[in-house]
Amino acid sequence: MNVFARDLNALLVFSVLYEERNLTRAAERLALSQPALSHRLNKLRQEFNDPLFVRAARGLTVTPTAETYAPSVQRLVRELEGLYQELGQSDFLQRTDKVTLYSTDLVEHILISELLGRTRQEAPNLQVALRDTHGKLPKEALQNGQCDIAIAGFFNDIPGGFYQQFLCSHAFVVLAHKENPRIKAGLNLEEYIACQHVIVTLSGALEGKVDEILKGLGKTRKVLAGYSSFLAPLDLLAQQKDLLFTCVKPVADIAVKRNNNFVYYDCPIALAKVDYVQIWHERTHQDPLRKWLRSVIKHIMTPP
Repeated sequence: MNVFARDLNALLVFSVLYEERNLTRAAERLALSQPALSHRLNKLRQEFNDPLFVRAARGLTVTPTAETYAPSVQRLVRELEGLYQELGQSDFLQRTDKVTLYSTDLVEHILISELLGRTRQEAPNLQVALRDTHGKLPKEALQNGQCDIAIAGFFNDIPGGFYQQFLCSHAFVVLAHKENPRIKAGLNLEEYIACQHVIVTLSGALEGKVDEILKGLGKTRKVLAGYSSFLAPLDLLAQQKDLLFTCVKPVADIAVKRNNNFVYYDCPIALAKVDYVQIWHERTHQDPLRKWLRSVIKHIMTPP
């Protein structure tokens, strides 16, 4: 078979259709009109002698033949993209591009100011969009290009096709108002459970690891509220002096810096540190601009 008789652009069309499962979104990514994309899809069907992508109630469904060849096609497309990206590495920091980061308000507070300072100086045509992870790995967004990098301390069971890099670890502490009436000197376990608590809950549940450990000790605590934000509880603790907030140390550092009425203590129960990682998909692994950005993130978030 003569490869010169084949249209290698068809492989890119195949790959994008497979990822998007939607003609409109695929056409937007490929910068094609829908009639032009439909024409290329018809050529693909002739090449593979199969319908490949069939209209369904919502978007497109994939035929068994398309499922069979998709891994090989996507690998070839990534290799070709990597080749041309390497050829253009000398000026990749001057590219006009947008990178989308999924993270949390805490990560944004720690990272973004310094990160944007670097991008303004070194990659002046780069825009950075920030979105919330909503407590879970944005798997589909990473796969289809809506997310470039996801950063948090709660990602588990990273699936195949994804890369991860350790950034830092943070221990838990207990944030309190200096005038908390239940704390005498230091913070012991009895004082801890005598106070009411606010927590961060990414699922809506008002019990977590702390409560599991306390139950094992035959004890319980009273949780007043669960927040979806890591930083929002600070306002409540400034007003309600008898509350406690068990949080990672950077949150407590931010609180103490903002308000000298705050203090934090070692947690009276043993909690494992939180490991923060950045996750990305193999589709962006070789892109030089995103490789550079990941290295900057690593430098900022990893302590010396």
